[in-house]
Amino acid sequence: MEANKEGNRSTSVQGLRENPLYLGGLAFLVGVIFGLVILGWWLWPKQYIGAAPWDLQPEWRVDYMRLVIDSYTFRPDRDLAEQRLGDLGEHGPEALAAVQADPKESDLATISLFLSWLNPDIAVNPTPGVVSPEVEGDSGGGLFSIRSILLWMCVLTVILGGGLVGVYFFRTQRGQRNPTAVMQAQELSRQAQVTDFVALGEAPPIAQWMTTYLINDNLFDDSFSIDTPSGEFMGECGVGIADTIGVGDPKRVSAFEIWLFDKNDIQTVTRVVMSTHAFNDDAIRESLAAKGEPELAEPGKEVVLETETLQMVARVVDMAFGEGALPDDSFFDRITLELAVWTKI
Repeated sequence: MEANKEGNRSTSVQGLRENPLYLGGLAFLVGVIFGLVILGWWLWPKQYIGAAPWDLQPEWRVDYMRLVIDSYTFRPDRDLAEQRLGDLGEHGPEALAAVQADPKESDLATISLFLSWLNPDIAVNPTPGVVSPEVEGDSGGGLFSIRSILLWMCVLTVILGGGLVGVYFFRTQRGQRNPTAVMQAQELSRQAQVTDFVALGEAPPIAQWMTTYLINDNLFDDSFSIDTPSGEFMGECGVGIADTIGVGDPKRVSAFEIWLFDKNDIQTVTRVVMSTHAFNDDAIRESLAAKGEPELAEPGKEVVLETETLQMVARVVDMAFGEGALPDDSFFDRITLELAVWTKI
C-alpha cells in the first residue's frame, strides 16, 4: 500500500503539470491572499481621512472655485488664494474655466478682477487642462509615493495575470494539437464501451471504472476508492506497472499489477497481467510470482480478485503490443481495463 500511495502522489504531481489550470488557479489564490489580505487589510489598509478639495466631484470643485473667488474679492490675500488654488491640484484650471464659462451667481467683473489681482507667474493658467508648475507639484506624490507604488503593483499584477492567462491558453492550444499520453489515455477510457451487467442478467456492481495505459506514460498508476451507495468506505483497487523490458525511455511495460484492498481483510489481493512474451518466459514469470498470480493478457480476458467482503472483475477491453527491436509481443503499446466491484453476500 505504501508503494501505491507513492504512485498516487506521483500521479497527482503529474496531473498538476499536465493541467496548467491548476497552476493558474493556485497563482490566482496566492495573488488574492497577498494583495487583499497582506497589502489591503494589513500593510496598507485604506483610510478615508484628510480628504483635500481636489478629491471632490467635478461640480463641487467648481463650487469650491466660486468660493475662492468670492473670498478673494472680500479679502485680497494672495498667499491664501494661491494655497486654496493649489488644493485643487491639477483640477484647478478646469474648475476656473468652468466658472468663466458659467458664472451663475458669480459676477464676471469679480472673476476678471480676481484674475488680474493674481500674479500670472504663480497663479493657475486659466486655460482649461493646463496646470502651472506650482500647482502640479502640490498635487503630486512622486514616483515612489505609496499611491504610486500601489498603482505600479496593480499594473504588475494585471501584467502577470495576463501572462498566466496567455500561458494557459497557449499550453491548452498546444495540448490540443499535441495531446500527452495521459490525455489520450483518458479519452480512450471515455470512449470504451462499459459492460451493462444488468442486461446480462447479473447484479449491478457498486462501482465500475475504465482505466487506460498508453506507452510514454512512465508513471502510470491508477487507483480508485470503493464506497457503498450510502458513502461508506469499503476499500480500494487499482492498476500499476509491475515490470518493464529493455532500457531507455519510454518504458516498455511488460506486466501490470491489478490489486484489490478490502478494509475488512488482512491482506491485499493482487494479480499480474503479463504480455505474451513475459508469460511464456519461465524466468520472468517466476520473478513476478511474488507480486501476484500471473495472468496472460488477451482481449476480453477477465481476471477475478476476491477478498473477505469484496469481489472484483478486471476485464481487458482493448490492448495492443508495441513493435521494435525487442521480442514480439513483449511490451504493451496500450491496454484498457474495466474494473467492476461487488460486495459479497
